[in-house]
Amino acid sequence: MQIREASSADRSTIAMLVSEANKDVAVQFGLNIENCPKHPSFYTPSWVDADFSRGEKYFIAEDNLSPIACVAYEIPSAGLAYLNRLSVLPAHRRSGVGAKLVRHVVDQVRTLSVSTISIGVIGEHTVLQAWYNKLGFTDGEIKRFPHLPFSVKYMAYAVQAG
Repeated sequence: MQIREASSADRSTIAMLVSEANKDVAVQFGLNIENCPKHPSFYTPSWVDADFSRGEKYFIAEDNLSPIACVAYEIPSAGLAYLNRLSVLPAHRRSGVGAKLVRHVVDQVRTLSVSTISIGVIGEHTVLQAWYNKLGFTDGEIKRFPHLPFSVKYMAYAVQAG
């Protein structure tokens, strides 16, 4: 498996990875275009373009040159990074790809003097939260937003200087 930095030319590939990897989550939590139009299962190339224009960096994991997963991060303020769009195609889950992508982002942001990586996950998605806990993320606050049919749990990872 190789991890490479993506460019805007990869927008269709990224949109496919994010959308396909999140469809089962949408089904699991009853999310659809009407009750959660911004859910990643509906990701489009134009959304990826907006991410790139905001300064988000994407990475794609490939197996034999075939895209199998992606991840992104952005740095909204000094010392803080958001981990976004970690998406692994279902056929490649439970093989360590997701953890490798998270570690890749940790290594990337460490060189940028980031001390905390933050992520927001579906508050009711306890399996995903346990997975992030195993990677070293700690539980944070849970918030409800009127436009979302689920709660959001914030989690944080303390980046060790290296």
